[in-house]
Amino acid sequence: MNSPSLDLQTKKTNLFLVLAGIFIASAIVAELVGVKIFSAEKALGISPAQIHLFGDFILDFNLTAGVILWPIVFLTSDIINEYFGKAGVKKISYLTAALISVAFIAIYLITILPPADFWLDVNGIDPSGKPFNIDYAFKAIFQQGLGIILGSLIAFLIGQLLDVFIFQKLRKWTGSKMIWLRATGSTLVSQLIDSYVVLFIAFYLLSPPNTQWPLAQIMAVGTINYIYKFFVAIILTPLLYVGHHIIDKYLGKENAERLTTEAAASSKSLI
Repeated sequence: MNSPSLDLQTKKTNLFLVLAGIFIASAIVAELVGVKIFSAEKALGISPAQIHLFGDFILDFNLTAGVILWPIVFLTSDIINEYFGKAGVKKISYLTAALISVAFIAIYLITILPPADFWLDVNGIDPSGKPFNIDYAFKAIFQQGLGIILGSLIAFLIGQLLDVFIFQKLRKWTGSKMIWLRATGSTLVSQLIDSYVVLFIAFYLLSPPNTQWPLAQIMAVGTINYIYKFFVAIILTPLLYVGHHIIDKYLGKENAERLTTEAAASSKSLI
């Protein structure tokens, strides 16, 4: 018969593995599908927003498809933060950044492999019967994401470190109450930075001069992205409580409180 402490350690390990799996899978898939830009207004069946920002920029909610999955990353990160503290979030964030890098290196190597002739012939016809170069399409889709990978990873890590720091600061002030405040508050602040950092690095700092975005455009697009993240963070707050309820029931109320107390006690600095 297992001892209570051993049973708790097993549950703790299983919990971290499940949360880590959700976090990593969502982050990697978000990076891969992020090359597609979709219209949020069309998806909702409403008219374009036509928001005037920073001079002559008129913007709609045309968003990277990755935003569909990033809220899951934020939500999972907050739960990991609550039960495993700064160390848990750092561990999973660094691992995720490394795995994203490996995934993109693998994708790049795959895109430069010479295509088989029969693959081009069989898959080189669209539904209307018109021929197209599927190898070129394959490269265009997957290599498009390689251009912003560095900016995305830097913004991701900065956002995660800032999120865990603010989360634990708020927890120090609120104690075990007001989960919504520390989770939503930390996400809103960290994503305010993330929304602009990734664009600045990818489309200004590292972009060739002839394709470099003006700073006004970076601010405008970053603001649109942040508005979306702001509302999604608010809307998803109830799911945070659902997650806590499930985890507390799995661990047991006393064990869950012990984990969150230990996590808060070990998370006092940014780094």
